[in-house]
Amino acid sequence: MTLLDPTWTALLYLAAAACFILALKGLSSPKTARRGNLIGAFGALLAVVTVFLSVKLDNIPWILGAIVVGSGIAAPVARRVQMTQMPQLVALFNGVGGGAAALVALLELPHTDDSWVRLAIVFTLLVGAVSFAGSAVTFAKLQGLMTTRPVTFPGLPVLMALVLLAAVAVAVMVILGGSIGLAVVLLVLGLVAGVLLVLPVGGADVPIVISLLNAFTGLAVAASGLVLGNVLLLVAGTLVGASGTILTRAMAAAMGRSVAGIMFGAFKGGSTAGSTAVSERPVRSSSAEDVAVLLGYAQRVIIVPGYGLAVAQGQHTAAELASALESRGTEVDFAIHPVAGRMPGHMNVLLAEANVPYESLKEMGDINSEFKTADVALVVGANDVVNPAAKTTAGSPIYGMPILEVADARQVVFLKRSMRPGFAGIENDLLYEPQTTLLFGDAKDSLTKVLGAVKAL
Repeated sequence: MTLLDPTWTALLYLAAAACFILALKGLSSPKTARRGNLIGAFGALLAVVTVFLSVKLDNIPWILGAIVVGSGIAAPVARRVQMTQMPQLVALFNGVGGGAAALVALLELPHTDDSWVRLAIVFTLLVGAVSFAGSAVTFAKLQGLMTTRPVTFPGLPVLMALVLLAAVAVAVMVILGGSIGLAVVLLVLGLVAGVLLVLPVGGADVPIVISLLNAFTGLAVAASGLVLGNVLLLVAGTLVGASGTILTRAMAAAMGRSVAGIMFGAFKGGSTAGSTAVSERPVRSSSAEDVAVLLGYAQRVIIVPGYGLAVAQGQHTAAELASALESRGTEVDFAIHPVAGRMPGHMNVLLAEANVPYESLKEMGDINSEFKTADVALVVGANDVVNPAAKTTAGSPIYGMPILEVADARQVVFLKRSMRPGFAGIENDLLYEPQTTLLFGDAKDSLTKVLGAVKAL
């Protein structure tokens, strides 16, 4: 006996699905992102409560215990994670979702003789396992547990092809026979495929792969909805799959790359990988006081934040510097590249955290034409997203990537910790141009010194 009849269950599922759609809409803008998150969380809570009230469940103490344990782990981790580690957290969420869908499908296999349901089961098993294993590798790469460089070896493409062919063959046998043993083999093959898929990806490409694996997880969840006959899982999984696919394509376009090139570029040497090579060419460096004078008497300043700003947690100091300059009559904007940091929206969230007005955050397409009118472009911890090699050096790992046109500004100031290249592992020729000044040091410390010098003007 359940507390909800089918009509009320369907209506509540519809309300939860509407919440998920509104949540995605909210996440499309920094102004509404917080509200979108809250709406999505409410939709998830509504869905869980509806399941408890509409389905006759066994082992309720075990289910409640699992919820308590999972919440006890997830809540502290999510609250304490630094913004620079957000991509790793997203990767873990992806992996857990895909792995959970695969395990549910495995447990449902003995309870059906329908070939179409078995087809959904093997799809969920394979895609969920790929997402779980691939997400684990992306987490390890970003967390520094393994090299961020592409990992390849002779015969890797052949091995990948053999694993996928074996997976297809085993999947067919599971559909025809329903063997649990073969289903476990399929699960293992999916795990191996996930690892082999992500190993050749390196450097700045890893966040794009995280987004792709997020789409895989959504597809696995949607298929598990077919397995369980749950419409809400089907809707939610489809939304995640579609949004993950759109985000992946958008990120790839922002990098000037194809998704196939990102996934398999290492086989021909085209994947971004990172490097420790340092040029011996001379550069023009300066003091914080000199940079402050340059900024303090500029009429227009464009600040370009990057991953170095995020690592140093310098967003509040950057916001305070912008306010100090504006109090002197300087027009200040922040130029945001779509893949600045490590994920789309990374910089937007950091700067919103520091109460930078949303109207001061300008996307690449809106700000590029304005660099020509800027007296100073202040680049804080960014590199590849302003590197002219993306336009001038064919064969470069970032060639074709749309960049912020920082070189058009009258003066360019780089705040960098060192001369090491960015994720792409190539030099930035802009650093050696006569209009460019470098201020070396931790981004937050450098900004603090510049801020103090501006206030002293």
